[in-house]
Amino acid sequence: MASNWFKKKKNTEDSVALEKDKTAPLPTAALPPRGLFQKLKDGLSKTRQVLTTDIDKLFVGKRQIDDELLEELEEILITADIGVKTATDLLQRISVKFSSEKLDSDGFKKALKQEILELLNVQIAVPDTVSRPLVIMVVGVNGVGKTTTIGKLAAQFANDGKKVLIAAADTFRAAAVEQLTIWAQRSGAEIVRHKPNADPAAVAFDGVEAAIARDMDVVIVDTAGRLHTRVNLMEELKKIRRSVSKKIPNAPHETLLILDATTGQNAISQARLFHESIGVTGLALTKLDGTAKGGIVVSICHDLKLPLKYIGIGENIEDLQLFNPEEFVNALF
Repeated sequence: MASNWFKKKKNTEDSVALEKDKTAPLPTAALPPRGLFQKLKDGLSKTRQVLTTDIDKLFVGKRQIDDELLEELEEILITADIGVKTATDLLQRISVKFSSEKLDSDGFKKALKQEILELLNVQIAVPDTVSRPLVIMVVGVNGVGKTTTIGKLAAQFANDGKKVLIAAADTFRAAAVEQLTIWAQRSGAEIVRHKPNADPAAVAFDGVEAAIARDMDVVIVDTAGRLHTRVNLMEELKKIRRSVSKKIPNAPHETLLILDATTGQNAISQARLFHESIGVTGLALTKLDGTAKGGIVVSICHDLKLPLKYIGIGENIEDLQLFNPEEFVNALF
């Protein structure tokens, strides 16, 4: 899955050319294997029950979309944690398109799927290639699964034949450094770490410097995750960005924010604060297995206009999937 971040080498000549120009494209979503799609469906089962069973109950035969029906439908969408603003916008779009028609439950769900899919197809213009090494700065509050996500990313890149280095810049939490060290050993990635409470920006700088010297393909920079409302945390993250850019002017190429699906609408407030402070380029949503808050994905993409890159649907390495809007919508219904 992580190979989508890089040009696939068609033959030996392509490999040589890639090595010469030191470039690699940013990621695009890919369809997950069938088994993973079933895992996604299982993880969204509670949300799907809300969006299907409850909607079916509202429609007896065909109904005109009026204020009473819209109010009932809005309550259902909010229950699925789609959020008030997003739910209102979705229903407004549907009511405009079908104001003069009567719909049954299947017709409404088809229209809802189409509107949700449009909201999920968020794209941000990015250059086709970036300089090697690709630098990914990973941010997020403590407890969202940030360290585990970094480990899974490193393992996936390594399995794709990429040389990976992890910069353990969350120096305030010894457990994070130790956990990353274990992931590095398992995946064959290299790691740069300093003493506890060392300057995080210095670790990030040394990590990128080491990656350049060792001709690595990917650098994943871990960061601290104390409460997102603390100004000093955001200033620290800005310092890390400046430090990294001293070695590679356009780095970090990706600032990946990790969010916990089980926190619901609070995830949006976290994302907004991180984005306003340091400029997030992509999101990863963890713990989507078994939660009734699958609708938060729709709210995040709609409210923040940020692309969701990864979703986590389990503990295994392969359970960190590249997000595919079509697959997700199909799993929701």
